[in-house]
Amino acid sequence: MGEVEISMAATDRIKAILAEEPVSSAFRIGVEGGGCSGFKYAFSVVARPDDSDHFLEKDGARLVVDDTSLPFLLGAKIDFVDDLMGQSFRIENPNAASSCGCGVSFSV
Repeated sequence: MGEVEISMAATDRIKAILAEEPVSSAFRIGVEGGGCSGFKYAFSVVARPDDSDHFLEKDGARLVVDDTSLPFLLGAKIDFVDDLMGQSFRIENPNAASSCGCGVSFSV
């Protein structure tokens, strides 16, 4: 899944999240219908990834994306930001035609 890039800040945060989970766990990013712009990003920890998942492992951070979400995320860069507005994963997505102010919702 080399088509999705993950920053060092996101890598470090994912590793910290997964440190509390079983070894077989992975951090899942997906795209779901909804949000104020039509689609939204979804983040979760899964105990065991599905056989059809696409994997990205960077410095011990295991990220998985399902088949349906992958086309929406091709070329995207996943980052983790800790600023005055709070902590959150941010996605710079070249496939998004527009996004809302929250940064979690987008349209294609």
